[in-house]
Amino acid sequence: MEQGLYAYAVFVDVVRRVVFGLAVIAALIALADWLVRTRRVNPFGALGRFCRRYVDPLMAPVERRIVRAGGQPSSAPWWTLVAVVVGGLLLITALGFLAGFASRIAWGVSTPSRFGVLLLSWTFGLVRIALIVRVVSSWFQISPYSKWIRWSFVLTEWMLKPLRRVLPLFGPIDISPLVAFLLLSIVQRALGIP
Repeated sequence: MEQGLYAYAVFVDVVRRVVFGLAVIAALIALADWLVRTRRVNPFGALGRFCRRYVDPLMAPVERRIVRAGGQPSSAPWWTLVAVVVGGLLLITALGFLAGFASRIAWGVSTPSRFGVLLLSWTFGLVRIALIVRVVSSWFQISPYSKWIRWSFVLTEWMLKPLRRVLPLFGPIDISPLVAFLLLSIVQRALGIP
């Protein structure tokens, strides 16, 4: 199992390097295309011809979305760069999450007593995620009865309702999720759950 985790770590490292390389290439292409689109370099020179022939067809879908949203077509290269960087970061984060998930499963199934600890750890993590979703949904004023948000209210209301009764009011700010998050951390450490 350790060999598999090591191979996966090497794979994640290679993906990180590839994503970084793609981000650098996307930044250079975005810069070149932006220079041509804003006429900071000759649009009829070699760089301009290259951008019109190879880069502009790739930017066309992004440009259409930007124009529909009321933006300038010359910002398409920069939005493409943002998409490449954010997509790469999400990919690296997802791969890191899967690596941690696999190593925790390997640790949890090594002995029966550890499996219970693993389940408790996952439960604490799920409740923390529910708290974060609940707080973020309140910022955007999403209904607690929305099918995407309802689960977070079901998982957290049992601990937030008593906290609201005990905590003093801070105007329109509800600090009960923050206190619940801290209490979860304290209980998890007191139980010795990783």
